[in-house]
Amino acid sequence: MNRQFCISTLSVLLLAAAFVPALRAQKVPVTEHFLPNGLKVLLLERHDAPDVAGGWVAKVGSANERPGITGIAHLFEHMMFKGTPTIGTKDFKKDMEIIAAQERVREQMREEEAKLRAAWRRGEIDDPQKPENRTPRLRELGKEFQQLVEEQRKILVKNEFDRIYTAGGGSQMNAYTSYDVTAYFITVPANKLELFMWMESERILRPIFREFYAERDVVFEERRMRTDSTPTGKFAEAFESLFWESHPYSWPIIGWPSDISAITREQADDFYATYYAPQNLTLILVGDFDTKRTLALVEKYFGRIPKGKKPAPDVVTLEVAQNAEKRMNAEAETNPQVDILWHTVAFGHADSYSLSVLAQLLSTRTGRLYKNLVLGPQVSTETWAWQGSRKWAGQFNIGGECRDGRKPEEVEQAIYAELDKLKNEDVPAAELQKVKNNFAAGEYRRLANNHAILQQLMRAEGAGDWREVNDGGPRLQAVTAADVRRVANKYFTKENRAVAIFTRKAGAVTGDPDFAGLSDQQKPIARKVIAALKTDTNLAALKTRAQQLEEQLVKAETKTQPFLKLLRKKTQERIAELEKK
Repeated sequence: MNRQFCISTLSVLLLAAAFVPALRAQKVPVTEHFLPNGLKVLLLERHDAPDVAGGWVAKVGSANERPGITGIAHLFEHMMFKGTPTIGTKDFKKDMEIIAAQERVREQMREEEAKLRAAWRRGEIDDPQKPENRTPRLRELGKEFQQLVEEQRKILVKNEFDRIYTAGGGSQMNAYTSYDVTAYFITVPANKLELFMWMESERILRPIFREFYAERDVVFEERRMRTDSTPTGKFAEAFESLFWESHPYSWPIIGWPSDISAITREQADDFYATYYAPQNLTLILVGDFDTKRTLALVEKYFGRIPKGKKPAPDVVTLEVAQNAEKRMNAEAETNPQVDILWHTVAFGHADSYSLSVLAQLLSTRTGRLYKNLVLGPQVSTETWAWQGSRKWAGQFNIGGECRDGRKPEEVEQAIYAELDKLKNEDVPAAELQKVKNNFAAGEYRRLANNHAILQQLMRAEGAGDWREVNDGGPRLQAVTAADVRRVANKYFTKENRAVAIFTRKAGAVTGDPDFAGLSDQQKPIARKVIAALKTDTNLAALKTRAQQLEEQLVKAETKTQPFLKLLRKKTQERIAELEKK
């Protein structure tokens, strides 16, 4: 037996042994409670710092939408910061009068917009959304509506929600929308917990959707800038729609253009009443508080929210089995690359853990794809692999960017060769244990502070069950080489995949190829982050950041994936530089 292999194996097993007590100790002691109105409450006392990370999730994402209102879940993420009767306006009565007048004008505008769509179907105009195609009556109504907007702006108090929190010492206030959940969160000083209770319960109980149509237009512009105007955004969106045949995951989180501009206040009110009822929400608090006193505050503020009239409907449209390989060929202003998707399993499925381990075996700078595609035959400059188990269904993604002179088809075949090894050979024990150790270390990094724990609980609760924060680790550690081999053979079949081949558009000027898929808004941010990376010498922190980027990529919507991939690539390059020293 090779002595060097024995020493390496022994060191890995010793490291694994060191994690055993840690794995047992990392259980997060969350207490679960329910209010009479159905609101779920998760509380975790931690007295390490004098603050509280608080947030709540609405169990609704783009998968809960339907054609005609795609993008409405994301729109609500914006609208929930518009205030209440006492926050966001100088004159609430006048505010309501203007909003009612705006809605009357909008109803007339919708009648004119219907005429434009009919004219488009007849071939009389080329695009019903072009300003120059508007009817004279629609232009007249548009001016009337704009006058009401200007009148309302005189009495609005912009960003008051944020200013109140900031004045009270709040930080990290934000929100996000995914395919399955919408989440809102902030960190406040421990002595401002009651402020949090009042602010958050108020915006659920008495939200005022001010500037509804203006914000709808903001979302439309966001879509144009981040998807339609980027080199790969529209292709990535098309690829997702090709991949999902019947499931609501087939439309983008931000919504289709024609839907965003057509969503009405009435539709928004119905959507809110259904999905923002307390029985569809979970409040989560992590930090420096007393559970008994905090529950009393929760009941005082959140208990006044009336229970919804009916439960939120389940997503019943399942993805049909794919029976043939799908392929998409795209010419884009980006580096040639291949992207492959396979249908896998939903959150909590037993196979999701084996697939996650398999993804880790393939990904990162120490994974098989990098070693055998980037360092070996050198067909790629970058590779990636991840398992994405969403609430209702899952997908596995593998891809690679071509090295100069190489073709996407070469990278594709090299990927299949690596998968064939996993199908036909058991993963060596040392390699498998190394991956498990990485997962164990990642669990600890994700539980380092109140905010990080809150994020983990929100994601798990939104996907299906907060207990995954405790249960997922042991299930990953239980994965065997036989499990990896079994799922490789079960899911990575030709009939179960969709393949996107990206080639550089003839005559395209790509500039810096690393920035090819980024929007104009993302590029300056990426440059600042990359500049900071060049001077960062904290290897442990960089590894944590790389792991976080991997996790974010799994959940990221199409528009942010190129940005996250670039940051991951540059972070991994910096890690490699430091490890060589």
